[in-house]
Amino acid sequence: MNNDTLIPLVGIITDVRQDTPDVKTFRVNALDGGKVFEHMPGQCAMLSIPGVGEAMFSITSSPTNKEYMEFSIKKCGCLTEWLHAMDVGQQITIRGPYGNYFPVETELKGKDLLFVAGGIGLAPLRSVINYVRDNRENYGDVQIVYGSRSKDDLVDYQEIIDEWMADDNIQVNLTIDNPQEGWDGHVGFVPNYVKELAPSTNKTVLVCGPPIMIKFTLAGLKELGFTETQVYTTMELRMKCGVGKCGRCNIGNKYVCKDGPVFRYDELGALPDEY
Repeated sequence: MNNDTLIPLVGIITDVRQDTPDVKTFRVNALDGGKVFEHMPGQCAMLSIPGVGEAMFSITSSPTNKEYMEFSIKKCGCLTEWLHAMDVGQQITIRGPYGNYFPVETELKGKDLLFVAGGIGLAPLRSVINYVRDNRENYGDVQIVYGSRSKDDLVDYQEIIDEWMADDNIQVNLTIDNPQEGWDGHVGFVPNYVKELAPSTNKTVLVCGPPIMIKFTLAGLKELGFTETQVYTTMELRMKCGVGKCGRCNIGNKYVCKDGPVFRYDELGALPDEY
């Protein structure tokens, strides 16, 4: 395990999965096998390509997976284009873990859970979902509401079908924004679907996705009777250096790298509107 998060370690890519037209999931191992370092659900790692750049990404695999780490990465810039060009056998530098994590061993333990995700927003929640699945006796009912623009944009779709939807202890609700040939599931935006499903207000909610989706999902949850103290989200996109020293992650008096990226919504409500 890496005890100094500032020192990069070398990992090797052992598998690459094309999840959507612009999202790939990379499996990374330590050079001598196993995981590069341990983490908790919601934590991040800094991936870097020397001479190109570095960026923070959510660790999408569960801590209960002791064999490897996974990262689901959307192609949206110079570094991610380089990452998408990488293949099995190539090496990458990685350091971490960074940030806090979803309180799976404290506040969430014993609770009924509702996961709400949109698009690539499933990536950070996948780690929590699989952690909960592997420790099922510690949690109550589990419901997942996940949507994207189209069926082709659903991240980890095969895992959802083969594992999550095959699990009798989990309720999975999928939706896409617009009708599509070959899709016989729900059609509509995630916030509206959540209101339509009207989940029990005794659930604790974990939400991640595009900011506009989160905004309307939170409004819908409030209409249903949820309070901000029941909702958690992650702001890993605001993370920069990972340790709160560069100051570029600050929101008011909070530093996302140091105080986050996981926040309860009532904590965010006390901050400036810039987030």
